Parts: sequence; C-alpha cells; structure tokens
Amino acid sequence: MENSNKIFKIKGLIKHYDWGGKTFIPQLLNIPNPDKKPFAEYWLGSNLDEQFEKVPYLMKVQDVEKMLSIQVHPSKEVARIKYKEENAKGIPLDAPHRNYKDENHKPELLSPLSEFYLLHGFKAPVAMDKILKEVSELNFLQQLFKGADYKALYTKVMTIPQEEVNERLRPLLERIVPLYNAGKLNKGNEDFWAARASLTFNMNGNTDRGIFSIYLFNVVTMHPGQALFQDAGLPHAYLEGYTMEIMANSDNVLRGGLTPKYIDVKELLEHVKYEPTVPDVIAGHSSGTLEEIFVTPATDFQLSRIKIKKQEGIAIPAKKTDIYFVYKGNVDATADEQTEHFSPGDAFLAVPGTVVHFGSEEEAVVYRASEPVTT
Repeated sequence: MENSNKIFKIKGLIKHYDWGGKTFIPQLLNIPNPDKKPFAEYWLGSNLDEQFEKVPYLMKVQDVEKMLSIQVHPSKEVARIKYKEENAKGIPLDAPHRNYKDENHKPELLSPLSEFYLLHGFKAPVAMDKILKEVSELNFLQQLFKGADYKALYTKVMTIPQEEVNERLRPLLERIVPLYNAGKLNKGNEDFWAARASLTFNMNGNTDRGIFSIYLFNVVTMHPGQALFQDAGLPHAYLEGYTMEIMANSDNVLRGGLTPKYIDVKELLEHVKYEPTVPDVIAGHSSGTLEEIFVTPATDFQLSRIKIKKQEGIAIPAKKTDIYFVYKGNVDATADEQTEHFSPGDAFLAVPGTVVHFGSEEEAVVYRASEPVTT
C-alpha cells in the first residue's frame, strides 16, 4: 500500500569535533552525555533516506565552545576548476593537504541561538588605520595599508617568516594574556580573542599567525533573531556561542590561521576578497506572518524562523523538500489527514507540495530549511 504521509520525522548526524561544547546539544536533543564528549554540530539534510528528494543544503545546530579556524570558501567556478586539477594530480580526497573536496561553492548563513561572536571580513579603512596605529605591535603594517591596500596588508601577515611572527606578537601577548587571565578583557574587544587564541593554538614555541587577523577583521557580536550571510572569498571565523547555520553542500575550505591544520597560504591568498566589509546583520522578513525569512542572495538555501504563538496556528507551503527543526516548545504539525507531535530537538521533513499547519499550546520556535522560491 502506498504511503500517503506528507510529514516524516528524521534524525540528524551528531559531529563530535573537539571545539564543541558538552551540554547544549545533548540537552536540546534530550540525550545523555555521561562521557562529556564534545557535541559540536547536529546535521540535518545530508543523510536523508533515499526515498526523499536530495536537498542542496545542509542545516546545522552548532555549539562553538572553542574558536574555529579562519576560513575562506571558493566560488563555484573556482571549485569546479580546482577540484579537477587536484584530481588530476592524484591527491586523495582525504589527504590533509587537499583543498577542494567537491565542485561546489559554500555560501553560509548563521542565525544565533545565543549571544554569538565571530570574525567577519576586513575592517573598513578608518577602523583599520585606527587599530594599526593604536596597537603598537601592528605599527609596522601602517605603511603597507597606505591607500587601503588590503591585499598588501593581508599578504604580509600571511607570508612573513614564523620567527618574525613570534617576535612581533610576543610583546602583545605578554601584555594582554595576563589581562585575559584576570578577567579584565571583554568579548567585544580584539585583545580578548587574541589572548584566547594564543592560549589555544600556540604550539611548540610558535605563535599562530592568525592572531594578526583578529585585529584586521571585524569582531561581530550577534543575538538571537539576527542572521549574517557569508559568501565566497570572505574571511571569517566563529569564536563562541550557539547558532543555527545553513550552507550549500560542500566541504571546500581554505584556512587562514587559528588552527593546527594545513594552511595553503598561496591558494588562500588567490581567493580572498581584498575589500572592506560592513557586517550586514539582518532581521527576518515576516510579510505579516509568523514566519521570519532571512533573505540572502543564496540560490541553494533559505532559512526561516517560525514563531508560533499559543493557540495561534500558521500554515507553511512546501514548494520543494523542506526540513524543520523544533527549537522551543511542543508543536503539532498537520498535513491533510496526518497529524504529528514534535518536541524540542525533533526534526521532520515535508515533501514537495505539502501545506504544513502548525499549532501549539505554548510559545514555540521552529526553524525551516528550504530552497528559495523563484518566480
């Protein structure tokens, strides 16, 4: 007999990367964690059963307890070319020095579930001039930035010898690490993250050159209900907090520091966008409904937040395969004659053409991953 259901409960994949926290995701998913494993990410979309239409996106719940590496993602055109080049060279897909694991781009959108901190693009010229002047250990970079030459500036910090990195950053760290340890620095300040990075990533007597970038990039503080889009070429790093993230299906990463992993400096420098970035923190667009859509240029995905009020329903049409994650509250979802009950931490899929009616006896929040509707 053919299954007439339109709504299907799904399970995601848990990723135990060492930068993850130990409580937020286990509590959200209502699973024990007696061994205190790090729960970094909960993936939804990449492991769907074969009976369902493949989706071009991956939605994640993330718990960033330790700082992540500085990253840049390539454009789709670059990924296609470079993936084939690395294949032709016979570089295994799992090789540590492999840069391109697939032929896709990796635009991303994050929407915090807590106060969230990240690095996002280069500072504007005035702010860059100010910090290069005020932080004495960065004074040597002032002349390079004449005429807002972002390429010269970033190339310099990424290519100077390791011995010089150690020498130039030593007095800075000697000054700020004691302040960090004494709790005298705040998270909106570059010194806080530079000190934390030095205690996390400096190894074998060497200082991580990514610490320079903490001062060159925007330090952004975000809050629940906001979102931020990150496209190809934009350097960024997640620093701390809980967030929802949605991205195109890709694993192409060029790293720029704050990591013990492989850094291909030459490749990185070819694909960074050398321009100032004013962080475009957005709110959801509601159009008078309970669904707040975070509008971006992405063609692979769309993320929205559905805020369900007590005893007030909302109907959401699924044009393609949509994935829902219940973040807060107990929710009833109805499609045709089928009604399913979902609790916080549950996820479900709605097949194309389904209209999902949501209801709740309490305040509830559901995140929806979908594809943008083109007219």
